[in-house]
Amino acid sequence: MDVRQLSTLVAIADHGTFSAAARALYTVQSNVSSHIARLEKELGVTLVDRTQGGLTDDGARVVERARRILNEIDDITADMSSRHEDVSGQTRLGVIGTTARWLIPPFLARLGDEHPNVRVIVQEGATSSIVPNVLSGQLNGAIVHLPVDDPELTIEPLFAEDLLLLAADGHPLADRDEIPLADLHEVPLLLPPPGAALRRVLERAAASTGITLRAQAEVDGVRLLASLAFDGFGAAIVPATAVPTWLQGSFHRITVPELPRRVVAFARRRRPTPTAPTTAALETLRTVTRDEGERQHGVHLDAAAIPVTRSS
Repeated sequence: MDVRQLSTLVAIADHGTFSAAARALYTVQSNVSSHIARLEKELGVTLVDRTQGGLTDDGARVVERARRILNEIDDITADMSSRHEDVSGQTRLGVIGTTARWLIPPFLARLGDEHPNVRVIVQEGATSSIVPNVLSGQLNGAIVHLPVDDPELTIEPLFAEDLLLLAADGHPLADRDEIPLADLHEVPLLLPPPGAALRRVLERAAASTGITLRAQAEVDGVRLLASLAFDGFGAAIVPATAVPTWLQGSFHRITVPELPRRVVAFARRRRPTPTAPTTAALETLRTVTRDEGERQHGVHLDAAAIPVTRSS
């Protein structure tokens, strides 16, 4: 088994066919076929379904590990090429969508200025989909919404953010500026699905108040929750930055005093130590978060506003 064989299998997983994988690898199809045949012979399993196309179940399992191995090789190269002052190489970062909107553009600009040889691959998604990729090594780190409970991760809180109720004109709650959480008992709401970080925060707040939150619909994606609320499909509890400061429309931000702030943090694996490009990216991220967070409605940067302890 060698790196070329693993790279070839990953290329087939990503591009679907032998010919497409060959184009992506700048080689010929016969080389792709040869690498896969040798890998299958060595492992004693069929990795690619030549009849139906795509990977077999065994192939999918091998690809998952192969991605991890190839990422580790990239990280070793990045660390060794960054032994001196100039940091170079690749870092793979995940980020939740509401934070990505206002934080990633200035982050990329500043990182490009300070570390022009660092290449960033950004994956946007929900915390529930990002965290497993950090644990598997597919991502070097990620900006996520707490709580995230895994002893394999180091968590560094970045900021706290107000939660608010969002309702469009015509909704029964839209004429209120503030509403007690108790008044939302059994009121149909657009909610994240069970197990999502935001849903866990909301369920704890509801339990402490002695009420039950009723799901009109469950949507895994804060920006989609906000969009549905904007369009009048229902009221949704969302973070403050889900509503851009420049956005105007027939909707209302409603304060719910009993709701806690959500905490957004940077998560990475405890082992191995972060690569030089990841460390450079995190340092830049801290600076940009302080600069840009002050301009965001509902974002709180002072340590007293963040109700968790930093871990290392």
